[in-house]
Amino acid sequence: MADLSDLLVPGLGAVGLHATSRKALFTQLGALAGPALGLNARAIADALAAREKTGSTGFGGGVAFPHARLPGLDRIAVFVVRLAQAIDFDSVDDRDVDVVVAMLSPVTAGAEHLKALARVARRFRDRRFVEKLRGAGSPDAIYALMTADEARDAA
Repeated sequence: MADLSDLLVPGLGAVGLHATSRKALFTQLGALAGPALGLNARAIADALAAREKTGSTGFGGGVAFPHARLPGLDRIAVFVVRLAQAIDFDSVDDRDVDVVVAMLSPVTAGAEHLKALARVARRFRDRRFVEKLRGAGSPDAIYALMTADEARDAA
């Protein structure tokens, strides 16, 4: 697997986002993604919150993967946000989250949704990669890291 450019939305993401809770985070993610994807911000926030109620999307290592399926999307859309301050996410390792990888999928994207989530999770198992993301100073820098070939990163 090379990069994740087929899943990422260029220009969508944030560095230093202020959120004090998951609910506040989901509201901000909706506000960020809604205009870029042509969707209602509240619908995005509500869908992310509803999914989170079924179980935490805290991946561990300070990373969370909130995700939801929404009507009106024609493709899977992934974007990365770095928080100004880590928040509790009920993660598997009890570590607060400061890197958020949000994924929004069409309602009909069953297997594709799960495959995309697995691809992103595989990338984030690399702790060096996550540390590079934490050092990225802008959404463009995060996008560049996310779209770099993994083989090149490992060299």
